[in-house]
Amino acid sequence: MTKTAVVGGTVATEAWAGLASVLVSDGRIEAVVSPETRVEADRIIDASGMVVIPGGVDPHCHIGQPLGDYPMLDDFPSGTLAALAGGTTTIIDFALPPQMGVHPLEILDRRLDEATASRCDYTFHGCINPGTEDIPQVIADMVERGLRTVKLFTTYRDLLMVSSYVVRQVMATLKEHDGLTYVHAEANPCVEAAQAHAAELGQIDASGMASTRPEECERDAVSEVLEIAEDLSAPVYFVHQSTPQAVDLCVDARKRGVRAFSETCPHYVTLDDSQYRREHPEKWVCCPPLRSRETLEALVRRIESGFVDTVGSDHCCYDTGQKSERADDVRVMPNGLPGIETRLAVTYTALVASGRIGLSRFVQLTSTNAARLNGLFPRKGTIAPGSDSDLVVLDPSASRTVSARDLHMRTDYSPYEGRTVKGWPVHVLARGEVVVSDGELHDPGPVGRRLDAGPIDASR
Repeated sequence: MTKTAVVGGTVATEAWAGLASVLVSDGRIEAVVSPETRVEADRIIDASGMVVIPGGVDPHCHIGQPLGDYPMLDDFPSGTLAALAGGTTTIIDFALPPQMGVHPLEILDRRLDEATASRCDYTFHGCINPGTEDIPQVIADMVERGLRTVKLFTTYRDLLMVSSYVVRQVMATLKEHDGLTYVHAEANPCVEAAQAHAAELGQIDASGMASTRPEECERDAVSEVLEIAEDLSAPVYFVHQSTPQAVDLCVDARKRGVRAFSETCPHYVTLDDSQYRREHPEKWVCCPPLRSRETLEALVRRIESGFVDTVGSDHCCYDTGQKSERADDVRVMPNGLPGIETRLAVTYTALVASGRIGLSRFVQLTSTNAARLNGLFPRKGTIAPGSDSDLVVLDPSASRTVSARDLHMRTDYSPYEGRTVKGWPVHVLARGEVVVSDGELHDPGPVGRRLDAGPIDASR
């Protein structure tokens, strides 16, 4: 067994932060000891002056996802290498049926096969699409494959959108399996009306993206889904919440005993809708769209108050050619931003380096809570004896300018191009193997392990 010691850094977990050394053996954390303790190891990493956190757990990314007319450019080797380079050591992807008529289990098995090329540990969220029959049995089969989370969409008619009846059926079934329903919540009638109005005004191109999916669409869908969750006493998780109103609905529901969870993304706490007034606004077209600066600041205040549970990348790797091909119509152009590699650094810069939150809260947002809400804790998401030795060493004093040329995602741009960030990984360990050393990425090969979800503890 090879032993590694990360010594002398400020170790931060979801519960505490302080000077300590972490001892790693056989892919697991052996001990966390005081910095004065003399350690013996085959490899010693000096973390003096740096921060040591659990490897990131990204609860929301799309790697090589076939969907519509524009294939995402990352495959599992490239996408998971990019994740490792940015300090994410576990990803949770999606098995989304790429068109009507594809059975959820068919695409899940296909995605599980593709993911064997992953460089980091992984699992998936299932998905129920329109027309799926015998939903309780389909979900039982997903659980048998190691999944306890299923994503539903309230928008994208004739592709992924399901009825409120299906939402209810999935929630009730997952509750029986100690699972959790994930929801993309935008009210489709609201979206379609806004898009039709924008088209009438000649503002359906990328520069008009913000008006095509207004904030009330998110609010209305979240409210409706929460009513179902409350009626069933079932837990629910909302992906990529972009507005304080959506978060507040979850907060109010929690006061009534509903187990409701909020996820946001780095772009919603750093980028605003002024990006759509820049040259090539299509680079920032995502769903939901970027919001106003006022909305962004209000959302960050909810994070400061502890009302947001996770930060997922919502990584969708398109390049500028794909983005510009139909920039004249956001209804058909690819929506989504590349961000799996920049998730930790952008979030650290916006929230920790700015003094908005502390290190333990950062760990909760980027690692621990995602592990808990996907049945992976304490194996993932913390630094404790027996947990997987996924560790990230950050230099809080170092800064880096984001450039697509320096990143590992298969795209020619970053939405954060030219921005200065802090918190970029200096060293990364994935199950004890050093995959980033002094900022240099080393490809470990297809060593990523498929993770089976345990019963999800949806208590707060």
